[in-house]
Amino acid sequence: MNAIENVTGPVFRPGDDGFPGELAGYQVAHPHRPDLVVGATSADDVMVAVRYAVDHGQPVAVETSGHGRGEPLRGGVLISTRRMDGVRIDPVARVARVEAGTRWARVVAAAAEHGLTPPSGSSPEAGVVGYTLGGGIGVLARELGWASDRVRSIDLVTTAGPRHVTADSDPVLFRVLRGAGQGLGVVTAMEIELAPVGRIYGGALSVAAEHVPALLAAYREWTADLPERLASSIGALPYPDLPMVPEHLRGRYVAQVRIAHTGPAAEGERLVAPLRAAVPTTGTLGELPSTRAAEIFNEPPTPHAYTGTNAMLRELDPAVLDAALGIAGPDAPVMCVLGLRHLGGALARPPAAPDAVAHRDAPYLLQVLSLVDGTDAPGRLHRELMDAVAPWTAGRTPNFRFGEQAAKDWPIEVPGRAELKADLDPKGVFHA
Repeated sequence: MNAIENVTGPVFRPGDDGFPGELAGYQVAHPHRPDLVVGATSADDVMVAVRYAVDHGQPVAVETSGHGRGEPLRGGVLISTRRMDGVRIDPVARVARVEAGTRWARVVAAAAEHGLTPPSGSSPEAGVVGYTLGGGIGVLARELGWASDRVRSIDLVTTAGPRHVTADSDPVLFRVLRGAGQGLGVVTAMEIELAPVGRIYGGALSVAAEHVPALLAAYREWTADLPERLASSIGALPYPDLPMVPEHLRGRYVAQVRIAHTGPAAEGERLVAPLRAAVPTTGTLGELPSTRAAEIFNEPPTPHAYTGTNAMLRELDPAVLDAALGIAGPDAPVMCVLGLRHLGGALARPPAAPDAVAHRDAPYLLQVLSLVDGTDAPGRLHRELMDAVAPWTAGRTPNFRFGEQAAKDWPIEVPGRAELKADLDPKGVFHA
């Protein structure tokens, strides 16, 4: 039998000092309840933990930042990878090698020292690996494409041992890992291509509740013909009347248009002008270093309980906009954060090495997220919205399915995945 004490990192059991802290993540609604936590510090630690789980017939889950946690682990072995946060930049090859528990903030900072930027998302505290295994729609996604498109190699621990996976070494596994990779093993490192972007033009423009319907209609028209180096999205929500909320947002329903443009500022101003002219806006846009790109979204850093889902849309029919506002807008019975992202551009193009990202031709992504309130009300409302927009829905992306909805929608079945699961994890050890 494999001795778990052979790991270099700490090992925690219920009742140990530090055990509760190892279970903490950004998503607090569905905490893991394992029998054992391995605080991995290396790929060797991960291998010991996996072998221990196999020998003892126990399931394994992996935790980094806990943003996208779905069904929690009950019993078994939780591998905490947050101690594995090394980043190495090759500025000549424009590649970052990141370890399993690395969060995007570290990669953004390290790449910026060389005038480069990664395909990171709207939250700098999200884990690189989980985000990328689900595809990954970043702040500059219309120009950089899916994060999974930019992966060069993956180090994976399976029940049979470690594997270094590339497009040449194992094209089927490399394809499935990039877009539908959760539950096939434990990724211990990735190599990801970076882009020569050091500054952007962007920011957020706020629109008051009475102008949100006009904003959505204008956004539909405005995004019909934009260059791919301009990425944009809308987030709309009721802000609580609390002291920590900026005064101009406090107690109001507000939509914010998030803009990120990699071209000259003058070009960005010209491209945004028609949208500004269509509806009254407040806020400023300007030049920002790439290290501040995530500030455009300004996502809350505090862990909380939430659930959410999404629809990748074949088209942005006016009926979709009416349904979104009517069901999940300011008059919704539960608090909803509505999101609308303009896709297309590089997101629609196939990568050099095929991956498992589906519905690339979807031009828009509709998102809905709510705080968990102890009832099924948020889930019912989300399902009502998804049913209403079903005629225009191509599918869903795993990156924006949270909490109970993520568990219900998993697994994602893509060609070859079931066979890989049977081969790499015949005993069903890995818990997605």
